[in-house]
Amino acid sequence: MKKLMTAAALTLFASPALAHHPLGGLPMETFAHGLLSGVGHPVLGFDHLFFVALMGVAALFTGNKLLTPAAYIGAMIAGCALMYAGIAMPVAELVIVASLIVLGGIVLSGRALGTTAALLVFGAFGLFHGSAFGGTIAAQEGGVGGAVLVGYFIGLAVIQYLIAIAAGWIASKSGATDATAINARLSGAMVAGVGAFLALEAIEGPLLALITA
Repeated sequence: MKKLMTAAALTLFASPALAHHPLGGLPMETFAHGLLSGVGHPVLGFDHLFFVALMGVAALFTGNKLLTPAAYIGAMIAGCALMYAGIAMPVAELVIVASLIVLGGIVLSGRALGTTAALLVFGAFGLFHGSAFGGTIAAQEGGVGGAVLVGYFIGLAVIQYLIAIAAGWIASKSGATDATAINARLSGAMVAGVGAFLALEAIEGPLLALITA
């Protein structure tokens, strides 16, 4: 768990530009471009990375550690495809911030999610994370071809599922045998704290505008 938390903390120093442009801002034109961008976005975007890693920890205590993260993956791809088709999830960025706070709070509480609850929570938030990922391809001038889209979806799905499973494995090897384990709860506290920081950052501008108006 210490390795997981250290790696997650280091992502806070990732450049905001890199978080949205794994190809350095170049357009996606080939399957390889789509695959690379799909792999890069969840890794370089620490809000997505934190949620997916903590989801892997939470999944440990559901009794279905391999199935429940798959609900997120399926919903995430659906949200991405909807965004590509021009159907955006409302206030996606705010819901993504809320996902860190909600899942972080659940894990911090030491209460395990049942399988059904985990499928619903992971799947619901997956739609919004996917919508944010879909914004990358929807915004590309001239659109993207089918090969790029397939590569992007594969990259997104594979890397995030592997991150979730790896995070759960690290947590289990670090002694997180149940939801009340202190290292699991600390990871929840860290992610909830990141979510709270991002929420404060989001409302800082409007608050300052009101104060100075």
